[in-house]
Amino acid sequence: MDGQVGGSRRGPIRTVDVARESGYSVQQVRDLERLGVIPPAARSANGYRSYTPAHVHALRAYRGLAAAAGPVAARRLLAELRSRTVAEAAAAINAVHVRLAREREEALRAQQALCAIRAEAGTRAFEHEGDAMTITELAAALEVRPSTLRFWEQEGLVTPERVTSLRARRYGVAAVGAARIVAALRGAGYGIPAVREIMGSLRRFEGLEETGRVLQQRLDRIAARTVDLLRAGADLAVVVESTGPGGESGR
Repeated sequence: MDGQVGGSRRGPIRTVDVARESGYSVQQVRDLERLGVIPPAARSANGYRSYTPAHVHALRAYRGLAAAAGPVAARRLLAELRSRTVAEAAAAINAVHVRLAREREEALRAQQALCAIRAEAGTRAFEHEGDAMTITELAAALEVRPSTLRFWEQEGLVTPERVTSLRARRYGVAAVGAARIVAALRGAGYGIPAVREIMGSLRRFEGLEETGRVLQQRLDRIAARTVDLLRAGADLAVVVESTGPGGESGR
């Protein structure tokens, strides 16, 4: 294809050429077409697939999007983009950037909570009444369901304070900090037993150091996913511009 994917080559493209230009194998190209990552290729009279440059851009975009948001979400998003307007498609891609930024912000808050635990040295004197959060407020801050916080409580990961006869949950500074760390660890892929072990070791020096290392790894992975998304930007722009009625993907 001589690198002429973007604009100058407009004729049919063979499967083997699409594979070479996108970095996937021939079978992977067919599989991703079957999964809806790219629109169905046209068929020639002899039954061979005929692709267009739009297919190559979509496959390249999928690589970075899958690294940033996960393969399932990437497949769903690329399939949805073909039926959206340019404005809607651009907003959907921007939402991926926003999610990554929120993940990074929460990991940084977990780091701050860890620093507070280090500084606390066994005292809760730094807590103030105004710093407490209800279960609804904390769930919203962490972008989880209240039922998730209740589950973490059952598993011994986060212990709230209880007030009123209705046993309404109240989370002080220490509990909020612990919840932020749990959320970051779960987001990093740690299972409940591993999180329980880490949270149980936070009062020990080695436990604090290990948690700090895990949180930094979490931030490093978020940064890598962000870079993958940025690398896919030019190809995603082509996909977005070809969406909706009249776009190349809709022809």
